[in-house]
Amino acid sequence: MCSLSSGTQDDTSSGFTSDESASVSQRSSDQGLIFENSILSSGTLDALIHHVMPGVDYYPDRTYVFAFLLSSRLFIKPHALLAQVADTCSLHRSLYPASLSIVSMGTFCRHIVRLISEWTDTFAYDFRDERMMKSLHDITHFCLTFEPEARKDISQILQNLLARLSGLERYEERLKAISVEAANRIRASIPVTDIFEMCPNPTVLALHLTSIELERLRFIGPEEFVQAFAKENATVETSLRDMKRTRNLEAYVQWFNRLSYLVATEVCMQLKKRHRVRLLDYFIDVAKECFNLGNFNSLMAIIAGLNMSPVSRLRRTWAKANVQKFEILEHQMDPTGNFNSYRATLKAAMWRSEGASTDRERVIIPFFSLLVKDLYFLNEGCANRQKSGHVNFDKFWQVAKQITQFLAWKQATSPVDKNSPVVKYLLTNPVFSESALALASFECESPDNNYEKNRSKQLKIELSGAPQIPA
Repeated sequence: MCSLSSGTQDDTSSGFTSDESASVSQRSSDQGLIFENSILSSGTLDALIHHVMPGVDYYPDRTYVFAFLLSSRLFIKPHALLAQVADTCSLHRSLYPASLSIVSMGTFCRHIVRLISEWTDTFAYDFRDERMMKSLHDITHFCLTFEPEARKDISQILQNLLARLSGLERYEERLKAISVEAANRIRASIPVTDIFEMCPNPTVLALHLTSIELERLRFIGPEEFVQAFAKENATVETSLRDMKRTRNLEAYVQWFNRLSYLVATEVCMQLKKRHRVRLLDYFIDVAKECFNLGNFNSLMAIIAGLNMSPVSRLRRTWAKANVQKFEILEHQMDPTGNFNSYRATLKAAMWRSEGASTDRERVIIPFFSLLVKDLYFLNEGCANRQKSGHVNFDKFWQVAKQITQFLAWKQATSPVDKNSPVVKYLLTNPVFSESALALASFECESPDNNYEKNRSKQLKIELSGAPQIPA
């Protein structure tokens, strides 16, 4: 069993509910697998691979397929695993017609089509690898030879896969264009801090933030979390460089940081105190609306921005702001007890989402850094292999459960148009670096002590009055 130290979500002892785990199909030839209370807990890599391979009279449980395809990449590269599926097809071809009838071959092919359907649907980014596409072509050709009626299903699988990969390419191009435009704007002029004038309604801005969050969440592949483990662990048997073909996790973290800096920039660029107070109250209200929407990531990014030193030191400004409302929000995201308050709120949001009657009520955007931290501690607290050399599948049930939950959350419908001027502003308006923010803060409220006075002088020399994009 694993020793967890992260305080992750409840019911992680097997990764899925006991009923789901117990329903994992078994075949009489499954040697090298260990079950505890009817739940697969460990096995040799070869046995686990054999367990995921369909047969004429066998198809693995869908929860096992997901958990294995998710975590097996720590031990075998996806293209090598799919090549073994192709080898299994070749083996069945060699048994026809002496040992297998055309009916049996048809049944086997339908099982193979189901497996590649689940693989391409959930782990589409694996197929950016040309080796994967070659094996996929060989497998589908085999299936069409023995089960021509599968042509419609196979065509739909390939169309859906192409749409997913094309959508990812467009998203990546969009991120590059946003990055270029933001860089051009910071070189062309100082930031124009008019978010309040552009979008004076806090609820509307919270909806736009939620739209941005959902777009970025939607393109994160579940395998990216596991590949992040590989990056942290130099002893895994596979090559990260060979697997990693996306940067969606990094793009999402960069968005969180940008939002925090944007909030701080908007406040510190206001030279008049009443305008700064207005911006503080505005962002506090936006954060409250994010909380009501279930957008905890933007909520935390706004809190982080308001707690940055250049903003938090503006004591005369904060004296006029609605500090009590801000403290209530801070309490909800308090890290005490491993974020106990937030975890209780998240659980309540999950209950609300399950009984939701509108798309807006279904939205759950978790505090992403904590989600990653939970998975990191789960990974660090549990070995990939047991002392016997068996793969520790109990760990991978737990990983699969948490990521399955994440997959459900990212399917929520965006509440507003992602191409609106407000979204463009949020994504591209120039933001200050930490040093530039500090200097702007001193211009808002003069240094209070010798340290701040010396720091202000250093910053003026360092920056020569020119704002910078954060690194």
